[in-house]
Amino acid sequence: MDSRNLETPHDAPPGRESRLHTAFRGLRDGLAAEIVGQSALIDRLLIALLADGHLLVEGAPGLAKTSAIRALASRLEADFARIQFTPDLLPADLTGTEVWRPQDGRFEFQAGPVFHPILLADEINRAPAKVQSALLEAMGERQVTVGRATYPLPTLFLVMATQNPIEQEGTFPLPEAQLDRFLMHVRIGYPEAEAEAQILKLARDRARNAMRSQADTPARLSLEDVFAARAEVLDLHLAPAVERYLIELTLASRDASRYDADLARRIAWGASPRGSIALERCARAHAWLAGRDYVTPDDVRAIAPDVLRHRLLPSYEATAEGWDGDRLVAELLRQVPLP
Repeated sequence: MDSRNLETPHDAPPGRESRLHTAFRGLRDGLAAEIVGQSALIDRLLIALLADGHLLVEGAPGLAKTSAIRALASRLEADFARIQFTPDLLPADLTGTEVWRPQDGRFEFQAGPVFHPILLADEINRAPAKVQSALLEAMGERQVTVGRATYPLPTLFLVMATQNPIEQEGTFPLPEAQLDRFLMHVRIGYPEAEAEAQILKLARDRARNAMRSQADTPARLSLEDVFAARAEVLDLHLAPAVERYLIELTLASRDASRYDADLARRIAWGASPRGSIALERCARAHAWLAGRDYVTPDDVRAIAPDVLRHRLLPSYEATAEGWDGDRLVAELLRQVPLP
């Protein structure tokens, strides 16, 4: 890779950005101390927060998915709500409903949990399509329509939906078109032995604190700081060569024939322009969290699997051969040359 082609400016000197970087570094450190062994999930949560998008997290039960989003909410000036998706859930249980007030002779809207700034949609694939659509419409449009009235959602609105990869009986898998609404699809696994030991110690300490009725209240990051950090993320320098590289990744996902005819045959459907937007926003957030004021191809490559794995649909033949979104993205990253 020739750095001369990247048109990369020098790192910004310490100044106005340092306070926000320090605040987010403290946020990440606080989450890492509470959510042990899931550093990738923590980083993706912060990237989603900075890129103003939503996460779909796939992992086995007990991997701190709920704890992670709850811990993030406790460190922001934002309310948190959790919805357990079940087959008998109704859209109104999510969005809210109009309640008749006989004393006033009118209907009054009672807002549902979707109106919380931080929302955990637990096991989203266990709810029927109508409920999934109600949530995904709120994610895409940032508003909820009930009857003839439309209600805006909070300016800060972050959804983390979870899926259990183990049990598939009685589930309603999200269609690919709806999966595209998620900024990233993150897969998490079991922690290493050292992290497991830290988890045991953390659980013991929490139990002792609970018996003593002692709990530390973490410092909370203001929403103004979150929005200011988002503005800085959008101001990062993106060289034309790097922008062309991420666009080429998206274009190759639709037609990879000029790189590899076999790869083109294995991809039935590629990423939409929404995928390009997500890739750029996440690469910017990844670079900002690293303390840089410019985006590199490595930022794009680091975030590409989480941004693209749910946007690439393998062909029938590729599925029969054992290919999935992860393998397709890995091959794209191998085939598309760096700038």
